[in-house]
Amino acid sequence: MSCETKNDTRVLRTRETFRAWGRWICVSGCLTFWLLTGCGYYHYAGPLEPGSEQASSMTIADDGSVTYVQGRLEVRLRPVTDDELNRQFASQSVGGPNATNPYTYGDTEFFSGQKKRQRFTVFSLSVKNYEYPKVKVDPRRVQLLASNRREYWSLSIQQMDNYFRAYAQGYRGNEYSRYRQRRDLMQRTSFAEQDIFSGQEAEGLIAFPGLHPDVDHVRLVIHDLVLRFDYRNEPIEAVDLTYDFQRDIGRRYPDGTIALTAGD
Repeated sequence: MSCETKNDTRVLRTRETFRAWGRWICVSGCLTFWLLTGCGYYHYAGPLEPGSEQASSMTIADDGSVTYVQGRLEVRLRPVTDDELNRQFASQSVGGPNATNPYTYGDTEFFSGQKKRQRFTVFSLSVKNYEYPKVKVDPRRVQLLASNRREYWSLSIQQMDNYFRAYAQGYRGNEYSRYRQRRDLMQRTSFAEQDIFSGQEAEGLIAFPGLHPDVDHVRLVIHDLVLRFDYRNEPIEAVDLTYDFQRDIGRRYPDGTIALTAGD
């Protein structure tokens, strides 16, 4: 093969390479434009609501709570939305990233299409004991079981404290002050492990990790609710309580349209 023929071959190969790159760039640009102009989507999840399959000992109230009733013992659970938590802790939920509400991101706005994010999944737990001499609920023994086999355990104050401690640098300055404000609010509002004697009531919040976007149905299980103790103060009777909750999931498109995913 002559040198001239070899040079022509190289030129043709170079042209084909540039054409291939040009086609790739064109396709990539079109795909980017397609996503940015409204054909992409974001995950959508509505608020948790009581499920239809509750045990016979459970009652559902208009405020979205589910209550276990045994005589004059009541154990009530209610999902709490971020909007409600922001209203409840209004002064701690302003300032964007500097907000000191430990349960939500406050009024922080993220990128367009997903302006709000959920930091934790939060429930309000209330116990009214007018039936037994003493009962006990361990908030660390509460679990969420999703219908798609995901599992979430309740977060202790120590776990949440470790989560926020990472933001406190040098144990001084404004960031450390905000860390202490978040920790103090958690300690005041979290459901505490305690003996609830006859005639007493207890209430507080229980936080879980944020649910994955594919979770539409969960069962919340309170493990080992102690109803009776022996003379040594050791548990001799305990029950597991199960509550059903569900939510809508689907896709949210940039134009505001929501397409729900069909349930199981």
